[in-house]
Amino acid sequence: MRAQFVLSEIGVGLRRNLTMTFAVVVSVALSLALFGASLLMSDQVTSMKGYWYDKVNVSVFLCNKSDAESDPNCAKGAVTEDQKTQIKGDLEKMGVVDSVTYESQDAAYKHYKEQFGDSPLASSLTPDQMQESYRIKLKDPEKYQVVATAFDGRDGVQSVQDQKGILDNLFGLLNGMNWAARAVMALMLVVALMLIVNTVRVSAFSRRRETGIMRLVGASGFYIQAPFIAEAAVAGLIGGTLACGFLLVGRYFIIDAGLALSEKLNLINFIGWDAVLTKLPLILATSLLMPALAAFFALRKYQKV
Repeated sequence: MRAQFVLSEIGVGLRRNLTMTFAVVVSVALSLALFGASLLMSDQVTSMKGYWYDKVNVSVFLCNKSDAESDPNCAKGAVTEDQKTQIKGDLEKMGVVDSVTYESQDAAYKHYKEQFGDSPLASSLTPDQMQESYRIKLKDPEKYQVVATAFDGRDGVQSVQDQKGILDNLFGLLNGMNWAARAVMALMLVVALMLIVNTVRVSAFSRRRETGIMRLVGASGFYIQAPFIAEAAVAGLIGGTLACGFLLVGRYFIIDAGLALSEKLNLINFIGWDAVLTKLPLILATSLLMPALAAFFALRKYQKV
């Protein structure tokens, strides 16, 4: 009988404040969708870091004849065979180095033509203008500075470059976008909480006669509060369910179909469905508990029912 009463009161409350209930559902859905998206973005950035940092190389570029005329680092002339042998030997002895690959001027010219063959500069370049280099795979990509310190300014070395620095800029941008999404999510959560509190207050005020009678007949405070708390929880759960739907549809549309980024950007290791599915229980739990707790404290503070 009590459960039936609570359920009937939930239905009455949701219908009576239909517009505000709709606003609560939408705000909860959007805020939790952004919450889930920010979690997935963090997973995506972590996945990309693990994938790309494992592939980055440190490049030690060697001086050629044209560098000797224009670059202060190559003032002593182009790299000699003895210097190349010494540099390679020293690289292979370093504990942080996993492997060392030599790239000749001809190979560098071929790679440049493959990547930038359509540019006007490509037609004016010749192989002897390209730089020889050693491509170093590190055991730990964070140890780039060890190689840079050892070889920067060394005779025959024009520069030491780390591909990780380029990736750091990309990941910095992605992390910035992620924090921006979290800021919007936090704002939406505040809006949702304010709507929940206001909806509960209006609902309790409109039924103050019924709650007064219930107090007179000896009903407990929790029994009186239960329908209002349950209303907020149900509205939040509907919003949470919609948020889960947004995430599932968004992942399918952006990565698998529609935009189909997994086909267009096959160099990116996109997160799988398992990453999305593991976030759904958290979103549903949040959508249920957050409105219920907001309603509970709103009733204690404002309505004293």
